[in-house]
Amino acid sequence: MSPFLCVIFLLCLSTLATAAKFNQVYEWDELDYEWPAEANRTKSLIDGTFKPEDMSPLYMAVFGSRLFLSLGSYNGIPVSLVTVPTSSTSTKHPKLTPFPSWEVHDNGKYGDCNKIEVAAGLQVDSIGRLWVLDSGSSECKAKLWIIDLNNNDRTKLVHRFVFRNWMHDLVLDETADGTFAYISRWGESHIVVFNLKRKQSWMVYTPSKIQVISIAISPNMEEPRKLYLGKLISEEVYSISAATLRSGITRRVNPKLIGNWKTTDPYRMLIDNQGIMYSAFPAENLEHK
Repeated sequence: MSPFLCVIFLLCLSTLATAAKFNQVYEWDELDYEWPAEANRTKSLIDGTFKPEDMSPLYMAVFGSRLFLSLGSYNGIPVSLVTVPTSSTSTKHPKLTPFPSWEVHDNGKYGDCNKIEVAAGLQVDSIGRLWVLDSGSSECKAKLWIIDLNNNDRTKLVHRFVFRNWMHDLVLDETADGTFAYISRWGESHIVVFNLKRKQSWMVYTPSKIQVISIAISPNMEEPRKLYLGKLISEEVYSISAATLRSGITRRVNPKLIGNWKTTDPYRMLIDNQGIMYSAFPAENLEHK
């Protein structure tokens, strides 16, 4: 096994004029779970449903004193959604707690369509609900879960999509008419829109040349809100009105090219309340105002 280093930082800002200060919270050279018993771990190592070397954090969300992580969708990952506290007396090798429980996950077997199979993008809304994309499997369609973090982590499977696999990321649009999720899928020429109030989803297609990967949304105090799209294997960044997507009327859009990154497509994008866009690249970080 080749050991890897995974470090999570918390960003602390006292004022806008103050330089960002990063504090190391956790560090791992190998990830592991809080197992029900050591016998469970041993069995999973033997039968190949647990391969510690394949565990890799990809998405993150924070609520209160809890940090949520979704792990890479590889064989050998029995649980793809975990949690750790946001602070600890020690930074060394904290165990990952399956969230919300072991029983909600398929434990790496795949094919149980009522379980979390492959967690991907994560977002927490303004009332403390964790939204979890689930890519599903070859046997099960992709799903959307909502976990009420203020109500004993009550977990609900709110939607099954018409497709399988390739879920990437989501952003939330909380409006007077309810909450909408805009979802990107790996390299697909469409955006998936989900209306929580109506429990409905639909696809809004982009030109075939715009294969979407990363996605971000402007601050909720800004109207009309805009959705920003990063194109797969490209430096190009596009924008589109969120209102156009949420209407449910328009099923084909032509996003506007707004600029280019200095390197190829970002894995993720995020816009803060000041309108600054942060993007994660495999080898570097850039910001765009």
